[in-house]
Amino acid sequence: MAPWIAPVAREALSSKPVLASLTVLAIIGVAYLVPGAERFRLFNPKMGEASPPAAVSDQASAPVGEANLAEETKDRPELALPGSPAAVQETPGLPPLPHAIREKAPPVPIVDPSGKALDPFFHALVAAERKEKGAIVRIVHYGDSLLAVDFVTGTLRRQLQSRFGDAGHGYMPIANPWPGYFHNDVVRRASREWKVSRVVGPFAADGLYGLGGVSFQGFNRAAWARYATTQEGEFGRSVSRFGVQYLEHPGGGTIELEIDKEKTITIETSGENAVLREHVVQMADGAHQIELRVAKGPVRAFGTWMERDVPGVVLDSIGIQGGRLRFLDQSNDEHYAQALQMRNPQLIVFEFGLNESADGFAYPMDRYRETSLSVMRKMRKATPHAACLVVAPNDVARKEGTQIVSARIMPELVKAQREVAAEVGCAFFDTHEAMGGVGSMPTWVRRGLGQPDLTHPTTMGADVIGTWIYRALMDAYEPYRAKHGGTSSPPAASREP
Repeated sequence: MAPWIAPVAREALSSKPVLASLTVLAIIGVAYLVPGAERFRLFNPKMGEASPPAAVSDQASAPVGEANLAEETKDRPELALPGSPAAVQETPGLPPLPHAIREKAPPVPIVDPSGKALDPFFHALVAAERKEKGAIVRIVHYGDSLLAVDFVTGTLRRQLQSRFGDAGHGYMPIANPWPGYFHNDVVRRASREWKVSRVVGPFAADGLYGLGGVSFQGFNRAAWARYATTQEGEFGRSVSRFGVQYLEHPGGGTIELEIDKEKTITIETSGENAVLREHVVQMADGAHQIELRVAKGPVRAFGTWMERDVPGVVLDSIGIQGGRLRFLDQSNDEHYAQALQMRNPQLIVFEFGLNESADGFAYPMDRYRETSLSVMRKMRKATPHAACLVVAPNDVARKEGTQIVSARIMPELVKAQREVAAEVGCAFFDTHEAMGGVGSMPTWVRRGLGQPDLTHPTTMGADVIGTWIYRALMDAYEPYRAKHGGTSSPPAASREP
C-alpha cells in the first residue's frame, strides 16, 4: 500500500477512537447548521474549497472585465480570533497529542542555506525591540484562502506585536473581494457598489491590481468603505496614519476621506497617465474611524492601510481565494514593483500550495518551478533589501471511496518550494513536515485541527501553524539578536547565486 494512503475500513468505524472522532466532527457540524453559531465554525464554508483542478495553465481561466461584489462588507466579530490563545484540546479516545502540537512548539526549524536570508528582517526587529524612533517593521504576507480569513496571519501578527509593539494593522482591500473574507483586530465595512477585477479573474485589462491582487472601481457616492480601530481586546485599538492606494488616470474622479465624521479630505484622481498613487493622512494616535467614498466617478482604488508612528510590527495579510503563486504574475511588473516599494517591507512571505495541490500533476512541476522563480525574482528585484520567507502548505487529503488519500503532489510540491526558495535566497519553513507530513491531515481532522474538507486547518489548527511560524522565526532571531543587537547599519539581503 502506498505510504500516503490512510485506510478507513468499515470495521474500524466501530472502534472507540473513531467513534470519539466522529462525535467531535458531529458537534463541529452543528455549528454550520444552527443560525448564529458562526463563532464556533472552524472555517467559513464560502472560503473552504480549493479551486478545481481545471486551472492548470499559467493563469486562471477567466474573462477580462469586472464583477459585482457578492455581498456587503460587514463587521463580523463572531469570526474573530479569541482574545487570548486557547489551549489545544485533547480528543477523547485518541492518544495524547504530540508535544509539538500541545505546546505549539515548532517541530522543524526555518531552513536558510545562505545563513542570512532573514537578516534585514531581524535587523529591523532589533531596532523595534530597542524602541528606536521610526522602527516600524513591515511584513507583506501573501497566500491563498488560508490567509483570506486572517487566522494564521492574525495569530502571527498578534504574537509579533506582543513582543515588538503594535505599529498598526496594515494593508486591506477596499472591500471584501470574496464572500467570507475577514481581517482580525480592525473594523471594516463597505457597500456592494464596487466593481472588482482580480488576479484570479475577471482580469483587469491593464494588469493593474495594486499590492493585493485586487482592483476596485466605483462610479458614484453609493460606493463607500469604512475602517475603524477596535474597541475591545489588546490589538488594533489605535491608529495615527491612514493610507489609500489608488490609480491616477485620465478621466479619474474624486475620492472623499472623512475622518471621525469631522474632517473631510478630497483626493482628485484625474491625471495625464495611469499612475499608482498613495495618499496618507496623519492623525493623533488613538481611536479613529475613516470613511472613504466616491464623490465623483470613476474612481479606481486598490486598498488602504492603517499604521501608528510607534516602534513595532505591521503585517499586511494578503489572501487570494483560489490563488496560486504564479497568478501574482498577472500584475503589470512595473506597477506591482511600485506597489511593493510603497509599503517598504522588511519581510515578504509567500504561503501558497493549497490550490496547486488541486492542480496535481496536470500542471507540470518543471513549469511550476519556472513560474515560481519568475514571481519571486521580480519580488527580489523590486525590494532588494527585504528579507524573504517561503512557507510550505499544510497536508491536503482527498476522499477516495473508503480511503482518505493525501494528495500525491504534496511531497513534490514542498520539495519544489524548498528548492525555489534556496535559489532566490529566501528562507523556508516546512509546515507540511511540521504537522506530520504525508497522511497527517486525516489525523488533524480527527483531532479537531483540520476541517472535514481535508484541505484547510480549523481555527485551532491555524493558531498552531501561526504560532509555529512565529516561534520558528524567534528561534532563528535570538542568535542574530545576541550577535548583532548593537549594530546600527542594516545588513544586505541575501542575493540569489
